[in-house]
Amino acid sequence: MDVETRIDLVRRVGEEIITEEELRELFETKDNPIAYDGFEPSGPAPIPFALYRAINLQDMLDAGIRFKLWLADWFAWINNKMGGDLENIHGVGEYFIEVWKAAGVPTERVEFLWASENMDQEYWKRVVLIAKNTTLSRMQRCLTIMGRRQGELQDVAQFFYPAMQVSDIFQLQCDICQLGIDQRRANMLAREIGPKIGLWKPVAVHHHMLMGLQGTKTPEGYETDGDMDRAISSKMSKSRPESAIYVHDTCEEIRSKVQAAYCPPKEVENNPMLDYSKHIIFRKKDCLEIKRPAKYGGDLEIQSYQELESSYREGSIHPLDLKNAVAGALDELIEPIRTHFERDARARELYDLVSGLDITR
Repeated sequence: MDVETRIDLVRRVGEEIITEEELRELFETKDNPIAYDGFEPSGPAPIPFALYRAINLQDMLDAGIRFKLWLADWFAWINNKMGGDLENIHGVGEYFIEVWKAAGVPTERVEFLWASENMDQEYWKRVVLIAKNTTLSRMQRCLTIMGRRQGELQDVAQFFYPAMQVSDIFQLQCDICQLGIDQRRANMLAREIGPKIGLWKPVAVHHHMLMGLQGTKTPEGYETDGDMDRAISSKMSKSRPESAIYVHDTCEEIRSKVQAAYCPPKEVENNPMLDYSKHIIFRKKDCLEIKRPAKYGGDLEIQSYQELESSYREGSIHPLDLKNAVAGALDELIEPIRTHFERDARARELYDLVSGLDITR
């Protein structure tokens, strides 16, 4: 596969690539560069975690990239997820792996790593070195990568978090940081700090943050940084269950949530129904079927996202018809994951553990 084709595959993933020139040079000098994404074990899986992650992973793998999924158990501990109970955090991490398998992540081509098993002496030495080369104000600005508003940050341990995340990148020998745009501040710190401490400057490939069912919200409690903070405050999140569709939701639950979602007529900006269509449905399906009575124009088969957006903007598709189509498509994509957790005893046991925990903490 030629370099430009590989870059095109990464463009499908990255809403922002810093920088394409560096990515091109990386592909020209390495056959199989390493990328990673990290996750705090923190509750039941919404569609960005399962469907969207699997889609992006496949494109990265097709580009010849080795991928590591980092189970950030100590980060979840610092961030007080699962009440700060490490045993429960580990249980949720095992559940995460089961979700990815059910979503179609090729486990033979992706490496799953636990943070707690890879934090050796060199790791912690690097954390201190990174901290010594970062101002307090810069570290404070990076704390939003934890998904917490400033008023929620109380423990001294939370100030370790950004330096640890930067250390992760070098511990894993990563050439590419392939995380959500909400992690941009940590990745930019890594690009700045790496050369200062005798290491490399990783390429950053930031994927889009799927918005919650309520649409885009004005950031509150975040240090304003334009579009990025709007994405953080508006993303679909398991810490805000009302904003999320989960892979365990029934068909009826999905339809009910979607019916209540923000979807103003003719508006394509900040519309979650179009967001899910663009970033999930049309990357997995050849068309979107819109079923409607003959008196309203009859059934449609939309062949591309561009066609859907244009038709919706013109008013040719009613919000209710779009919602019905999106709900049906998402249910179809979620069904194999849901079925796996219903039929596999170990998967069900892990889900029962996770569903019994307080995910809002």
